[in-house]
Amino acid sequence: MRYINEAAPNFQMVTRETYFSNSSEIEAIYASAVHPSDAVVVMPDTSTSTNSKLIAALALRYRVPTVYPYKFFTDSGGLVSYGTDLGDLYRRSAAYVHRILKGEKPGDLPVQAPTKYELVINLKTAKALGLTVPPTLLARADEVIE
Repeated sequence: MRYINEAAPNFQMVTRETYFSNSSEIEAIYASAVHPSDAVVVMPDTSTSTNSKLIAALALRYRVPTVYPYKFFTDSGGLVSYGTDLGDLYRRSAAYVHRILKGEKPGDLPVQAPTKYELVINLKTAKALGLTVPPTLLARADEVIE
């Protein structure tokens, strides 16, 4: 959030951090987005992942453009996701498991950061929200859901 908050003024944007502990609080976040230019950025978190389908459905119901951290949000009807390719992380973790099973100590293994990120755009959702996605952004997408 620090990076988003620091960058927002450069784009004439104002940020507001909100948190939730249950599904009714998620709905309240979307219901409070009353300005036509309001949007939501969903941060990667266990609670947001657990509620991914609800969050995507509420974003559509309240017509709030929302950006998500993982592809499974856009598969559930979300507008745009940009984040770590989870499949790539899981594949890479297999090599770690193999090394540990062969006797290496987990503490001796190097820490690896994600190296593959994916941009997914759901055009069905964009159309439902009345948004036009620029061709330049579509060209950069790893996947476009039509």
